Amino acid sequence: MGMVRQRGLLVCVGAVTCLLGIYILCLSTQWPPFLTPPKSLHSPAANFTSSKESPNRPKVPKQNPDPPQNIPASKTKTDPKLPKPAPNQVLDLSKSSSRSESDKTRIKPPKAAGPPESPFIGDSYMEDDVPRKTNCLSNIQSRIKTSGFGGQFLEWIPVLQGAKHVSPEEYERLRQYPGTHGWRNLDYKTLAGTLSVLNGSANLQMLDDWESRRNGTECSRCAVVGNGGILKGSRRGREIDGHHYVFRTNGAVIKGFEEDVGTRTTHYIFSTNTMMNSMRSYAGAGYRGPPVSPETRYVFLPDHDRDYLLMKAAATHTQVERGPERNKDPTKYFGQKVSAEKLKMFHPDFIRYLRNRFLRSNALNTKYKDLYRPSTGASMLLAALHTCDQVSAYGFMTPDFQRYSDHYFDSTYHQVGFFINHDLRMELTLWQQLHKAGLLQLYMRR
Repeated sequence: MGMVRQRGLLVCVGAVTCLLGIYILCLSTQWPPFLTPPKSLHSPAANFTSSKESPNRPKVPKQNPDPPQNIPASKTKTDPKLPKPAPNQVLDLSKSSSRSESDKTRIKPPKAAGPPESPFIGDSYMEDDVPRKTNCLSNIQSRIKTSGFGGQFLEWIPVLQGAKHVSPEEYERLRQYPGTHGWRNLDYKTLAGTLSVLNGSANLQMLDDWESRRNGTECSRCAVVGNGGILKGSRRGREIDGHHYVFRTNGAVIKGFEEDVGTRTTHYIFSTNTMMNSMRSYAGAGYRGPPVSPETRYVFLPDHDRDYLLMKAAATHTQVERGPERNKDPTKYFGQKVSAEKLKMFHPDFIRYLRNRFLRSNALNTKYKDLYRPSTGASMLLAALHTCDQVSAYGFMTPDFQRYSDHYFDSTYHQVGFFINHDLRMELTLWQQLHKAGLLQLYMRR
């Protein structure tokens, strides 16, 4: 009996082994009907464009979220899919007493997947090839590519506009965007007439006189000076003036504050509206108009046609043709020696790019979206980051902003005001992120 049982067990084991062998053979040749091959994983992240520009990158990718109308393919580029900022690029302001739900806004680049962007956003831009003025190997533009901001940065974006940028096709593309982000509020004749005077190389280069300033150095150093109250009593004037270039904006009161803010101005950034408002609002503090000196350049941030009209009048030494500044003499603002070579104007693609990729506020989701844009100070600082090799920022908002008055020249304390046309808290967060990433040196009280 024992022998019979042992033989039976052996037969059973052999049968099971044969069946398993046949089953495995079937699996290797054909999938059974109740199993399917695993599909390759696909996520929006797989479509992200590399933060480094490929040397063989086509002029226009196959997918364009906002294709311009009737634009030659060689004139525009787009990066429709962007990675999110690195986790370590997010500043925690949860301990700030002024924090609200709206403060939780983070830098949100255009979505990587889904339907095309709204035409209002327009994450498609003209390509520019203005050569670098310096030979600095450690410039911000090369370092930003490997930072948490690499996916948002475009090295070929035109910062300034001039005569070469005007064409009927470009006008059709850009007139769909309002305010400083395009040419919607501008007729073609005014546009062409103004930009025709910006026809020199100096008009398209922020640091147009670098060779005469470099003094044997390879890297351009820029001080970007805001008007924040944090500068009062700072004694940073000599340090600011020690840079190759000094950028200022709006109500840049200097007289009486030299020890804190310095004396030099190489670039004055403004819109006609902000300049006129500053002359009215800060007259009591001593602001009479833009700084005037042989080294000063004037950089327009065009909000309306009045900026183009004042620009042309200044370049041609004629009175303003029409608008709120009609019959005004531009030399009253920029001095008798102002010339076309000293005038520059931001390209609307650049300001829209700053809005879309660095300061994309929740205000864009409200009925006030046409009013929103980066502040003049933010545009100034981000322009410096795109053109200077090293940037130091003074007088910009820091997390302890409530300790300081709105402006360094205020005679009494004035609380910082927040309005829908700018997102100052988002800008504050961005300055902290850029400082932490080592892309700028932000002055903060200790």
